[in-house]
Amino acid sequence: MYGCAPLRHQCDTLERDEKHQQRQQRQEAEQRLGHYTRSLLLLTTAAAARCAAQIQADSIQLNPAAERSEGKTKFGEMQSVYQHLISLLFIFSSLQVNQLTEGCSCALTHPQDAFCNSDIVIRAKVVGKKLLRDGPFGTMRYTVKQMKMYKGFDKVQHVQHIYTDASESLCGVKFDINKYQYLITGRVYDDKVYTGLCNFNERWERLSLAQKKGINHRYQLGCNCRIKPCHYLPCFVTSKNECLWTDMLSHFGYPGYQSRHYACIQQKEGYCSWYRGMTARDKTTINATDP
Repeated sequence: MYGCAPLRHQCDTLERDEKHQQRQQRQEAEQRLGHYTRSLLLLTTAAAARCAAQIQADSIQLNPAAERSEGKTKFGEMQSVYQHLISLLFIFSSLQVNQLTEGCSCALTHPQDAFCNSDIVIRAKVVGKKLLRDGPFGTMRYTVKQMKMYKGFDKVQHVQHIYTDASESLCGVKFDINKYQYLITGRVYDDKVYTGLCNFNERWERLSLAQKKGINHRYQLGCNCRIKPCHYLPCFVTSKNECLWTDMLSHFGYPGYQSRHYACIQQKEGYCSWYRGMTARDKTTINATDP
């Protein structure tokens, strides 16, 4: 799971706290939505009550025959007003919800960047889930059986739960229960592990051998390097600590060969270059623009 709607322009490495800021913005938007919706619903109910009270007051002054006729007219007017207010409530709510459900957009990320920018990297099996009703969309809490931790020992001793948005349009990720082992990356806030579609989450058996080795130790060696995406030609490295990532230029699509088989490792004098180490024959350091 590399992303749900890749952007077709040059993307720099995301800032460390960007995900936290996005989550705070979504929570604030959800709170505003709930507040505005409740306020408008109260106004709607109050207006309907006033209409009903006015009909009752007017009908008292009428004779029985006129009362029935005038009462029907007033009742029809009340229904019309009430329907209009309900329509306004629906439109208002829809506009607010649409702001939150435009879709999840994620920048393309090399697995090494995903590793280096994550607080937690584990291999785990998902054994349960529970929907937490905290806001209009909720949060999904997955219970996991941790197999191995690759990063995050200073953050959490042992991961038991993974939290994500319940809605995929808000970048919530879905895991199968009691089926697969997953590589899960995420961030830690208030001692809780959060992940999403913009994090690198993948079934363990789908990872290449080079990716598994990278997660075990190689990616950590390149966290001081910068993987520079190339979305269109020409593109060049601009500093000695950059590796040029050209998977997006391939007609084979994404994820590409560099993502699956290469790590950007820092060499002597601070220079970074692509490294592939699957077999003895391939244990070579190559040029920063190759492949």
